[in-house]
Amino acid sequence: MVMLDLRTQAADTEPYADAVSLSDEDRSRAITTWKGRMVNEHVSARVFAALIPQLMKAGLDPAWQERVAVMIQDELRHARLCATMVHALGGEALAELPPLPSVPEHPDVPPLEGVLRNILSICCLSETVAVALIRAEHDTVSPESMQKTLSSILGDEVQHARFGWECFRALAPSMDDGLKARLSDYLVVAFKHVREHELHYLPLGTTPSIEAESVGVCDGVEARRLFFDAVNEVIIPGLESCGLNAQRAWDASYGQLN
Repeated sequence: MVMLDLRTQAADTEPYADAVSLSDEDRSRAITTWKGRMVNEHVSARVFAALIPQLMKAGLDPAWQERVAVMIQDELRHARLCATMVHALGGEALAELPPLPSVPEHPDVPPLEGVLRNILSICCLSETVAVALIRAEHDTVSPESMQKTLSSILGDEVQHARFGWECFRALAPSMDDGLKARLSDYLVVAFKHVREHELHYLPLGTTPSIEAESVGVCDGVEARRLFFDAVNEVIIPGLESCGLNAQRAWDASYGQLN
């Protein structure tokens, strides 16, 4: 069992002094929520770390590699910020790390196509969804320190999503029809994955109290609505503008559900 232990880092930062009255149940839900974010942000660093050798192998602009290196640091810092919120709520910033699957290398396709698959999945899909969800959470929480924490994370996630969109818009004119068709086919798998992943972490259940929402516990129903809005209003039109058949891929992805 591998543990993520950020207790020292969390204790070294100043916990928020906002007076928030929470029931034991709401406090427990909030601690669980922030601890889950802490883990997710930490393990995201290894996803961006895997992109750098792929970008190098594809011969893409070193400036993009430098941006991805910064994104690795961002994710590690996000984990520490979330640990601070766990500590502030009275919890321990200590959690078991889940199994960490390897980031796909896509050896069945040329290096450029392989890294474009991952940029699609990681930045254009997952990070764009993250922007929508975190922005909504930022507008809901009330403690000033939580607002600042989510504001800091949100600003970085916007840049992470923007990286993917900038890559695609820069490279789209040089992509031939065959590459665009193959990436559109891959989107079927990518859409299925992001939908299953996000809905797993946005379960339907008891609606959180106003007090729980004020400290970061999300309403699963509302968060799911935001997820689908992000896909339909931002991601699909954005990818279509790059020449990918995103709408067809999204519709087809439902046929792969178990």
